[in-house]
Amino acid sequence: MEQYGTIIFMVLIFAFFYFFMIRPENKKKKAITQMRNELAPGDEIVTIGGMVGKICHVDGELITFETGEDRVRIQIQKWGISTKVGFDPKAKK
Repeated sequence: MEQYGTIIFMVLIFAFFYFFMIRPENKKKKAITQMRNELAPGDEIVTIGGMVGKICHVDGELITFETGEDRVRIQIQKWGISTKVGFDPKAKK
C-alpha cells in the first residue's frame, strides 16, 4: 500500500511541474514565435540587445530595420527580436 502512495505522490509532483512551469513556458514560446513570423515593414521592434527601430524590410529570417533620427539601417536575424511594440504575449485572440 505504501508503494502506491509514493507513485501517486510522484505523479502529482510531475503534474504540478507540467501545469505550472512547463506548459506556460511553451505557450509563451509559441506566442513569441508567432509574433516573429508576423513581423512586417512598419512594425516597431526592440532587439534582444535593447535597440529600438522600425522594420523596413523582411527577407526570410533576416530583418532590416531603421533606428534613430539619422535612419541607420541594421540587419538582424528574426531570433534577435525581443518584442514588438504593443505586443502582449499574454493577450488572447
